[in-house]
Amino acid sequence: MDENTGNEKKLRVDPNLCANCGTCYSVYPDVFELGEDGKARVKADANLQDKQMDDLVNICPSGAIKYE
Repeated sequence: MDENTGNEKKLRVDPNLCANCGTCYSVYPDVFELGEDGKARVKADANLQDKQMDDLVNICPSGAIKYE
């Protein structure tokens, strides 16, 4: 699921790249969760206001997290 508010950029997880290693939701459980498909996703209610987007994107070893 994408996090999008207004015209701001979106944080998303590409399910085709996600290796389900669990790093993102273990380090940032307030932002990421395990989806029904077994892949990580951005929580619908994730508060990204105080987050460093580079940290969120770079936590993923498979490059599945994008900020666009």
